[in-house]
Amino acid sequence: QVQLVESGGGLVQPGGSLRLSCAASGISFGAYAMGWYRQAPGKQRELVATAGTGGTTNYAASVKGRFTISRDNAKNTVYLQMNSLKPEDTAVYYCNAKRVFPRLEFWGQGTQVTVSS
Repeated sequence: QVQLVESGGGLVQPGGSLRLSCAASGISFGAYAMGWYRQAPGKQRELVATAGTGGTTNYAASVKGRFTISRDNAKNTVYLQMNSLKPEDTAVYYCNAKRVFPRLEFWGQGTQVTVSS
């Protein structure tokens, strides 16, 4: 059974920081590209950041320079360090695991991040 379990969300003031974690089980973690997506109320889910199997990273323009994605293959965990948070970062953040061949994709249940004073 595949599980992606996010943690670390919460309420933070503008300019603050949070670190999200996503612990994966039931998959060969190293064979999957891992990513973080977010969905704000009334908006479509959007890509935040990805970390490929070879360690390459990719970021949405809106978070580049503020967020850092990293993965620990020994712990089957991917992280998202979020600094200089803005109210527009408020959303439910989802962990994603994607494999190209065979084509497989899994999602976590999401964790709420609220940036407000």
